[in-house]
This record gives sequence, C-alpha cells and structure tokens, in this order.
Amino acid sequence: MALLKLRTCYLSGKLFLMMNVKCKRLILLVVFPIIFSCNSPSSDKIITSLEINKLERVRVLLQAKKYFNEKPITVTASQCERSASGIHDYYSEGDYWWPDSDNPEGAYIRRDGLTNPANFNDHRLALRRLSLIVPAFTGAYKITGERKYALKAIEHLKAWFVNPETRMNPNLLFSQAIKGRSTGRGIGIIDTIHLVEVVKAMIFLDEKGILEKEILEGLRTWFSEYLNWLTTHPFGIAERDNGNNHSTCWAMQVAMFASFTQDSEKMDFCRNFYKDILLPQQVSENGSFPLELNRTKPYAYSLFNLDAMATLCEILSTEKENLWEYKTPDQISLKKAMDFMFPFIQNKSDWPYPPDVMYFDEWPMRQPALFFSALAFNNIDYSDLWKTLKTDSEEDEIIRNLFIRQPVLWID
Repeated sequence: MALLKLRTCYLSGKLFLMMNVKCKRLILLVVFPIIFSCNSPSSDKIITSLEINKLERVRVLLQAKKYFNEKPITVTASQCERSASGIHDYYSEGDYWWPDSDNPEGAYIRRDGLTNPANFNDHRLALRRLSLIVPAFTGAYKITGERKYALKAIEHLKAWFVNPETRMNPNLLFSQAIKGRSTGRGIGIIDTIHLVEVVKAMIFLDEKGILEKEILEGLRTWFSEYLNWLTTHPFGIAERDNGNNHSTCWAMQVAMFASFTQDSEKMDFCRNFYKDILLPQQVSENGSFPLELNRTKPYAYSLFNLDAMATLCEILSTEKENLWEYKTPDQISLKKAMDFMFPFIQNKSDWPYPPDVMYFDEWPMRQPALFFSALAFNNIDYSDLWKTLKTDSEEDEIIRNLFIRQPVLWID
C-alpha cells in the first residue's frame, strides 16, 4: 500500500501496468533506482496555497496588527506649493531631477539614477502606504477568515476611491513633474504600479462577497475611469510607447485594472501587446533586457522589468492563452528572460555588468518573478531560491520598486 503513495511523475503510466501484474514485479520496481522529475506537468504543484498560508501567517498577521489602528491618508492630506494640481489630484516629481547649481532658481537638470531627496513625495508615500496596508489586511483575512481585517482594508479603499471628500481623481495629470519644465508627464504613470496588488486584493474581497454593492460600484467606476484615461490620454499613449520598463508597467496596470472592471477588450489588447511589442522589442536573444542594462542601475532595473513582465503574464494567462509558454518566431520568451537573470539572483557577485550607482547591495529581494515563474513552470529551483530571499525592507527605494508583497493573494 505504501507504494501506491509514491509520486510517479513521468513513470505513472508504466507503474499502472506493473500494478496489474504479480506482486513480485512491484518488488522489482522498488529495488531499482528511480529519478522523479518535479517539473513534470503531471506532478503536484511545488508551491501550494496551504504551504504559502503557513509560510506567511506570522509575517502577514504582524503587518495587519501593525496597521490595524492606522487611519486612511489620501492625496487630500497634503499639497505641494510647486504643484499646479488641485486638492484631489495626485502629484509627484521626477526622481532624477535636481536644481541647477549654475542657476539655482531655474529649471531642474537631470542626473540619471540619483534620486533628489528634496522632491515632494507625500502622495507617493501615501500611495505606497495604501499598497502595504490593503494587501496586508486582505492577506490576513484570507489566512484567518476574520472579517475585521477585510473591513479595515475596505475602510482605506473607500477613502481613496469612493468618498467624495478624500478620493483621488482618476488620472495622473500632475505626476513626475519637473520644476521649470513640466507640470506633469506620462512617465509618472509608473507611480500607480502600487495599485496592482491593491486591485488584486479588491478582486479577492469581491469574490468573497464582502464588498457592499455601493462600494463595489464606486471602486469599479473609479478604475473604469482611470483605465479609460490610461488608454486614451496622450500621457497614457506616451507611456505605452515608452519602450522600456515603463511600457511593461503600463501593460501590467491596464491588464490588472481591466481584470477588475471585466474589460475583456483591454485584456486582449495587453495580451497582443505583450506578444507583439514587449517581448520582441525588450528581450534580447540571450534573455537580457538591453534597455535596462544601459541604465545606471542595470541590475535593479533588470529585476524590476522581469518582475513586471512576470506579473503581466500571471494576470493575463489562461488555460486557452498561456503567455508563460508563448515564444516569438525568434524563440524569445519570458522563460528565457527568467533563465538569464536566475544565476545573478542566486549569486549577484557573478553579475558581469557595472554595479548599480545606488542601492546595489539592497538587491535581490524576494522577487515576484521567481514566485510566479516557480508556479508557472513548476520549477523547484526557482521556489527554493525565492524562499531564501529577504521579504521586506524599510528602504524606500526597495518599497518603491517591489510592488508585489503578499504572495498569499496570488495563489488559490
């Protein structure tokens, strides 16, 4: 009977035949060495929801406890004197733009890769705070079933997207502004990557029937309006066509928000955009991202773009259309990009390119690309490495670039 509990993987068909002959044949099967492949399509998943819940329980509940008495803070809580925006508008400033030492009162100048600490960041920080709080509460609700956590998440969602007094306007007309040059730019759309996991939490809460009809309608209205702005406004079009990680993050956001608003047309557009534009234009023959390698933070940007592409595939893949398995005519695929970066996540000292100008020592973290790829390809090497990496950071640069933090929400 014990033999029947063995994981058979590729040998399952042969074992079935052997089970229908005399018992001595079964004994022969035991004494011969057998190698089982954990990457077989027929094998059990290497990461299960039960395992993730157990792995994450203490961490998630500690976060939920930390945030439990926190009140919502939205864009209406602070304003910047340099902004042309109104009280309900999101405002941010370009990271790498600094005062000109030769003309301190003039237009800012660019210093790529070097973040200006004097920028107005209140709205960015508030948005990231939301992206920490709502998924943590929702994760705690999923793990424990305790309604109090879900209600806390909904409190913050209502403040940001529903309540007239505190809600944010559904556009980014004033993001990534540059003093003396621009009141806002399409490139600022990347700031709302932190809504991706928030929306994933919203989808879970909706599936559990815990969102009241009025709140659900308010949330869907906000994201439908924002989705329309992302796909029609010149800023959105410019971000879509930017060409590097900005294009990837535009598609990832559109796909996630369209999933929540049930906009199948926009989801189909993103699938084709991934296959026809993102893969062939961004991934090289060896699996690297040349546009990211040319930046002053080549390691972090390569990880970031890989995370965004993997998240996009996770959002959009279905049994009928599996983007994880898709290859271009030139055999470019996400698997190739994953295999390129994997050795350097394992051992950063082997990185053959220049180190990042800032925060190089902070990476890698528990990259979502590893987690999603482990699930998609049933790859135990990916999952084993993912489990060893650091989960959270107090460094703002890491929080800014690590936008998937609660794996419990991403696995059934």
